[in-house]
Amino acid sequence: MTDDGRPGALVVGVQNPGPGFTAGLRKGDLLLAVGTTRVDTAADLAHAVSRTPPGTKIRLTVRHPTGGYQQLTAVPGILT
Repeated sequence: MTDDGRPGALVVGVQNPGPGFTAGLRKGDLLLAVGTTRVDTAADLAHAVSRTPPGTKIRLTVRHPTGGYQQLTAVPGILT
């Protein structure tokens, strides 16, 4: 994830397999919210995800490069 000058966190890569890929995140998506928490920067995203216990489902609001919006469900895990 990175900032790109607009609100949200730009997805620059997705680990496959991984929670983001399984949820449907793809390179180029702009992540706008985690649950009800607005994401304005990549740091906002990291903070929101860090507060989510591993194994807990979270709703992600994304805007795809095509302009469409979608809500995805992800289950963060533990990075080993």
